[in-house]
Amino acid sequence: MSKKIVFMGTPIFSIKILEKLALSDFEVLHVYTQSPKKSLRGHKINSSPIQKCAEKLNIPVRNPININSKSELEFFKSLNPDMVLVVAYGKLIPEEFLKIPKHGFINIHASLLPKWRGAAPIQRSIMNSDTETGISIMRIVKELDAGPVMRKIKIELNDAISSTYLSKKLSDLASESIIQNLDLIIANKANFIEQDHSASTYAKKINKKESRIEWNETSKKILAKINGLNPDPGAWFEYKNSRYKIWKAKITNEKGHPGKVLDQSFKIACTDGSIEIIEIQKQGKKRLLIRDFLAGSKIEKGTQLE
Repeated sequence: MSKKIVFMGTPIFSIKILEKLALSDFEVLHVYTQSPKKSLRGHKINSSPIQKCAEKLNIPVRNPININSKSELEFFKSLNPDMVLVVAYGKLIPEEFLKIPKHGFINIHASLLPKWRGAAPIQRSIMNSDTETGISIMRIVKELDAGPVMRKIKIELNDAISSTYLSKKLSDLASESIIQNLDLIIANKANFIEQDHSASTYAKKINKKESRIEWNETSKKILAKINGLNPDPGAWFEYKNSRYKIWKAKITNEKGHPGKVLDQSFKIACTDGSIEIIEIQKQGKKRLLIRDFLAGSKIEKGTQLE
């Protein structure tokens, strides 16, 4: 049975799945990933995490700037894959590509579809204070994340889970089950079920403007923003023209005017209570536990934050 596969992915989230695939009896023909990016100062070209992984595994890498070109389509046809596995590639797949593999394009999506289709399902599920999320193994169709689903794996969420933790957890879940599910597809034994499109929601890309903390929101919503945007871009507030990124916090019951620093342990009032900061980072400085930050901070009890 032919098991030739192409892998498409870009971020750290995709690595464990590619590693598991490379250890299986699938023949990974090529890895597609987004093009290397210049560092902020332009002195260094940074390959994607998946490109670095593929190079270590000695798998050929391709990162076309324009996947819609005729030459790219012809190259993809020459690979003649039985299947393509997509894990957070970050680009839409042209419709002409979808017709080529015998078993189609299979996607691992980090939500329980049809909820949170789109670019940022992990962040949006946390920011929305969802009680559960998971992964969906689905077939790619022309419409974004709208294809039929063959399997969902659920996990519970709580108000202490960050995007960093959730991304790793979901990547682990996907890597543990992906080979078994791909084998079912190859053997034509997979049962794909159409989504309830009327129940779909969309996880739009994170806009950096929404990462600013608004103290007149509830403590639960502020904590969800802190957790959901950890590590990037991070939730922050501004004080005396400097940004302060909150890495970790918890909800407390003390009350006061929204944005007011309530005590020496750095509890900050929200509309319905307060949050207590556990880890923080001033712009241009390193990340610190709150006790270390407070040792040199001039933000005192009674300060009104913006």
